[in-house]
Amino acid sequence: MSRGEPAPAAAGSGVHRELLARHRAVLPDWLALYYAEPLEITHGEGRHVWDAEGRRYLDFFGGILTTMTAHALPEVTKAVAEQAGRILHTSTVYLDRPMVELAERIAALSGIPDARVFFTTSGTEANDTALLLATAHRRSNQVLAMRNSYHGRSFSAVGITGNRSWSPTSLSPLQTLYVHGGVRTRGPFAHLDDEAFTAACVADLADMLGQARADVAALIAEPVQGVGGFTSPPDGLYAAFREVLQQHGILWISDEVQTGWGRTGDHFWGWQAHAAAGPPDLLTFAKGIGNGMSVGGVVARAEVMNCLDANSLSTFGGSPVTMAAANANLAHLLDHDLQGNARRVGGLLLERLRAAAAGLGVVREVRGRGLMIGIELVAPGTDTPSPEAASLVLEAAREGGLLLGKGGGHATAGVLRIAPPLTLTVAEAEEGAAVLEHALRTAESALAGGQTA
Repeated sequence: MSRGEPAPAAAGSGVHRELLARHRAVLPDWLALYYAEPLEITHGEGRHVWDAEGRRYLDFFGGILTTMTAHALPEVTKAVAEQAGRILHTSTVYLDRPMVELAERIAALSGIPDARVFFTTSGTEANDTALLLATAHRRSNQVLAMRNSYHGRSFSAVGITGNRSWSPTSLSPLQTLYVHGGVRTRGPFAHLDDEAFTAACVADLADMLGQARADVAALIAEPVQGVGGFTSPPDGLYAAFREVLQQHGILWISDEVQTGWGRTGDHFWGWQAHAAAGPPDLLTFAKGIGNGMSVGGVVARAEVMNCLDANSLSTFGGSPVTMAAANANLAHLLDHDLQGNARRVGGLLLERLRAAAAGLGVVREVRGRGLMIGIELVAPGTDTPSPEAASLVLEAAREGGLLLGKGGGHATAGVLRIAPPLTLTVAEAEEGAAVLEHALRTAESALAGGQTA
């Protein structure tokens, strides 16, 4: 059977139902699945994936922004196979050539002077490490974080997550103070122009610090909030924040888990949209660099990275196989100027989606940059976020052969998240936009009580 040829429906459906029942029997209830009939994705190539029933989909979510270059990228699969044939694992207590090589490249790309790199297995673990370094360096457990933020699912990362739908406990080892600014078009400053918005957020930060102890450890911020719905502040806001932070010796951690590696098109790192203040003190990364392999890490100034006075290592961080994959993936990204492709194709896709959404009451805003685009959905005729609309669009898009993500602030998931591999072609962008336009119109019709398109 060829890749695009559907499997017999009855057999595929039976296998699907059996696997879903087994999933529900042994995995947590809170491990959510997309779709009324969840997919089992069995293989992929380029920007497409196939499910267990043989149906092909254009992938606009990339395993939650993780398949950065392409599914089954030959350079990455070859690097993994060759390294696995030599040795799978050693750990950080031995010299690891692929890890040193990748660290050298990332240190040079980071923009952080005298940079040191520590590898982890995920973005959550990377942010944990950054918090450990910052709080140890500053000898304080006070942390500033942005409202509507998301930084991972560990105990410490949940403690600095400003999005309640991803924060299952109020207990935390950290004292967290939440700052305005991550969401441009909602909240008490939304009516202001960009300059006034930035000034108001800076004043809020300064006022908060006046009420806090002087030894706040760090501000951690996503340049573009990922799970929060691909929201971002005006360019330069974090540079303005940095001026205030530096007066108090407070470190700046840029959470680049979703924004790094050129996805925004305009910049290689999200922090560069706020570059007037120079690079951050710490930078965290993960997701796309491994192209599906478990790679995360932290870059920091040597003074900060080397501040720990106890033993530490990583059993699986920097493993030879994941480092080989990341080296090959990063080389492909740089050699083929995928940042430039994200800027060009992403710009076209953004305009196409804005045109498609024009006049639709279910769409409040189409936003983003590069291949990191959010469509905020509301109940038609209102300003109320609509998780129902997002679910309707997801289902309709799937029927049309397109996979999307969703997110949003507070307790809602009313934002569609669009983040395809950075090799997306113009033709694929047009194809996906056409499917999405139909799905949006289908959702609007359903919510208005009419017939679906």
